[in-house]
Amino acid sequence: MIQWYPGHMAKTRRILEKDLKIVDLVVEVLDARIPLSSQNPELAELLGNKKKVVVLNKMDLADRTISEQWKNYFARDYPVVLVNSLTGEGIKDLLSFIEAEGREINQVLLEKGRNKRDIRIMVVGIPNVGKSALINVLAGVKFARTGNKPGVTRGRQWIIVRKDIQLLDTPGILWPKFDDEDVGYRLALTGAIRDEVYDEEAAACKLIEYIIEIDKTILEEAYDIEFDPDQEISYDILGKVGQRTGCLMSGGRIDMGRAASRLINDFRRGKLGSISLEVPGDDS
Repeated sequence: MIQWYPGHMAKTRRILEKDLKIVDLVVEVLDARIPLSSQNPELAELLGNKKKVVVLNKMDLADRTISEQWKNYFARDYPVVLVNSLTGEGIKDLLSFIEAEGREINQVLLEKGRNKRDIRIMVVGIPNVGKSALINVLAGVKFARTGNKPGVTRGRQWIIVRKDIQLLDTPGILWPKFDDEDVGYRLALTGAIRDEVYDEEAAACKLIEYIIEIDKTILEEAYDIEFDPDQEISYDILGKVGQRTGCLMSGGRIDMGRAASRLINDFRRGKLGSISLEVPGDDS
């Protein structure tokens, strides 16, 4: 069972609680391959009535049809945008929503006889969902920084995304304690948990099981192997992957550790294709 809760996350939660009081909108970044597992259940409690938009990032690595299903799933409660923060795909849609929220805020201010102002946003997400990449693409290469604002812990600053949008530069990371074994493995496989704290061979075997549930030919075609999942366990199949990819030790023995690392890295880099490990209804 994978279980990990870094001690500094409690401190991060306290920082976020303070930061939420000075922003208008929260952008929650989820991994499109595992939207449920990468969502922090504590965030809803922290947000209260604060507005939120959900970003399903790494859309290029996920099954597009399933991602559209997830978009509809989350859209029942929040605006949702599919994004590839490395290429910028979907960023215009996200900015359009943020701008619309800004106009709404300023309309209320004008009706109260107050001056217009920039909309203030904060990006949050668990490790390795692409939060930093999203911030970088929003801010651009030549982003500007303003001075510290009242109520913000020293060192955290505002990034001017554009003339009417400011982004609070904050840790923005929450980490849930999880009890579901599959959640732990999905987080490990997508890189949210450091490789040193879990058994890669066990995780690779889990990945094989997940992929077989989708379509076993994904593995057969990727590694030019054949197997019968009714007759062979995932560990045996991992051995075939290791054999085919040259993960061998002296005497021709298969290096199962290397084979596991190879398989997991191939999945993370999209070399096995666009694969979603969760579909709507998995939590029912």
